[in-house]
Amino acid sequence: MTPSIPAHLVDPFQRRINYLRLSVTDRCDFRCVYCMAEDMQFVPRAQVLSLEELYRVAQAAVGLGISKIRLTGGEPLVRRNILWLAEQLGALPGLETLALTTNGSQLARLAQPLQQAGVSTLNISLDSLRPRRFRELTRTGDLHQVLAGIDAAVSSGFQRIKLNAVILNGRNDDEALDLVEFARQRGIDIAFIEEMPLGRIDEHSRRLSFCSSAELRRRIAQRYTLAALGDPAGNAGPARYFSMPDSATRVGFISPHSNNFCHLCNRVRLTVEGRLLLCLGNEHSVDLRPLLRRPGSTRQELAEAIVAALALKPEKHHFTHDDEPEILRFMNTTGG
Repeated sequence: MTPSIPAHLVDPFQRRINYLRLSVTDRCDFRCVYCMAEDMQFVPRAQVLSLEELYRVAQAAVGLGISKIRLTGGEPLVRRNILWLAEQLGALPGLETLALTTNGSQLARLAQPLQQAGVSTLNISLDSLRPRRFRELTRTGDLHQVLAGIDAAVSSGFQRIKLNAVILNGRNDDEALDLVEFARQRGIDIAFIEEMPLGRIDEHSRRLSFCSSAELRRRIAQRYTLAALGDPAGNAGPARYFSMPDSATRVGFISPHSNNFCHLCNRVRLTVEGRLLLCLGNEHSVDLRPLLRRPGSTRQELAEAIVAALALKPEKHHFTHDDEPEILRFMNTTGG
């Protein structure tokens, strides 16, 4: 007898899971100091899921009530034929939101095609507005190229665009107000993110570079009036947003250390090599690649594997401020 498949995914803590983050590559054209080592060892290409395999997982997940998918990396826009995948996902019945997170380097040429393919919301990383500092933080990035990509995105008709800024004490914390003003000028949102301790980083001390959301909010509130919009809900993601009376721009804070948001978690992640990761801050996962590559495997079997995996989802993560991370995988393997 074939097991029944639920219409919705619910984890052991009664959290409704309706959001899948799909890592399409662990490769990136930047080497951001908080994300990866300068000399990275990437997943062998034979272990990377094909676009067709990624689509099969997405198809099964949407059949289980997943209503939002975010394409992540690495840098998803360096993946060959990424527009094909976006088009296929954008046409999936039942998928309400197709989002993408990018460093912005490829947006000048791809923003309009992505919007036409069905991507409705963009998150764009921007940690500095100073070219030399931007290069130091990204190791290889060109600020002018990213700014051109942001402006191309703003003019392409996306439903929502948000800037993501990882703030490091003593490195770019003095630019918080400038970044807010940059977002205000373009009528887009911005979120400030506490550095997440994933992977062993030798470039800086995470303990010394930590800058809390509360400190940033205090600084920003000295210039702008911030009104809390409450806890995130539905597919909004983990940011706690604040509005400003004189602007459509919202300012968000993602605080994995100082203001844990695990009780609101509604997501799972698929890594580039096919691991269904149940928590960013833990290693609980199920490997879907063998099933995907077994001749004759069906969508029903994929759905059953996803449902069974939910039993492993932990109640919360265990990030610390220490330089020695508990999770040794780098951020680029799961896309945040």
